Amino acid sequence: MIIFKNVADLSAFVEKQAALGKKIGFVPTMGALHQGHISLVEISKKETDVTISSIFLNPTQFNDKSDFDKYPVSTNEDIVMLEAAACDVLFLPSVTEIYPDGTDAMKVYDFGFLETVLEGAQRPGHFKGVGQVVSRLLNIVQPHVLFLGQKDYQQCMVITDLVRQMGLLNLKIRICPTFREDDGLAMSSRNRRLTAPQRALAPVIYQCLVSIATKQGDGDFGIVRKQCEDLMTDKGFEVEYVSLSDANSLQPLNGYEPQREMVALIAAKIGPIRLIDNMVIN
Repeated sequence: MIIFKNVADLSAFVEKQAALGKKIGFVPTMGALHQGHISLVEISKKETDVTISSIFLNPTQFNDKSDFDKYPVSTNEDIVMLEAAACDVLFLPSVTEIYPDGTDAMKVYDFGFLETVLEGAQRPGHFKGVGQVVSRLLNIVQPHVLFLGQKDYQQCMVITDLVRQMGLLNLKIRICPTFREDDGLAMSSRNRRLTAPQRALAPVIYQCLVSIATKQGDGDFGIVRKQCEDLMTDKGFEVEYVSLSDANSLQPLNGYEPQREMVALIAAKIGPIRLIDNMVIN
C-alpha cells in the first residue's frame, strides 16, 4: 500500500492511473477503522482497479468541539487493517493540505431541507463541514466510484446531492449495507468509547428499529415510537429522535405509509456517546 501525505503527490499518482485507463474507487474515512470501513474497501477492490482510502479527521464537521477532541485516533492500527485488506493507496493529509487557504474562502453548499431535519437539526453546521471536506477530497482523488456506508443515511443523501451540485455526472455512488456486530449494533468508530455496561445496552437501538419495521402492519407509528422512546429512556439513553421518514426525501411521516419506501432513523446518547442507526422499510 502506498501512503501519500500531500496533495501534489497523490494528484500525480491519480493522473498516471487515469492515463492508464484505471478505474478508481474511493473510500473516505475519519479513521478509527472497523470492519464496516474494511468492507467498503473490499467491495471497491472487487469493483474497481485501484482502491484509494483516506483518513482525515475533519474539524469543520464537528459542531461540538469536545466530540472532536475525544474522537478516537488509531492511525497505526488503521494502516495495518488497510494493508491487510489490500488497499492500494492511503491518503493521510494534514489539515493544511486539505484547507491550505483555510475554510472561509471555500464554497459553501446548500443542502436545503436535509440541513433542517434529524442530524441537520441536532448538529448545526455539520453538513456544511461535510460538504467542504468531501468536495475537496473528490477534487483531489477524482474517483470513478465513491463507496459509502448506509449507517450514515442522511450523510449519504447529502453527499449524493453534493455530487449533483458539483456536476460530477460520471461519478457513481455505491451505498453499501450497514455492517453490524452479532447483537445488531451498527459498527461505529464511537463504539470503542463505550464502557462495558454501555456496550451491553447499545443494541437496544437496533432492537427498536426492528420493532418499528415489524410493527408496520399495526398501522400506528406513534404508539411504536412512544414504546421505543420509553424503552431507551428506561435503559438510560437520552433520546434525540425516533423518526419514520420517506426514504428518498427524509420528509417525516406521521404514520406508516406502505405505498412508500420508508426509513426508520434513531439517534440517542448513552452517557456522552452519541449513536445513530437506521433501517430501510419496504
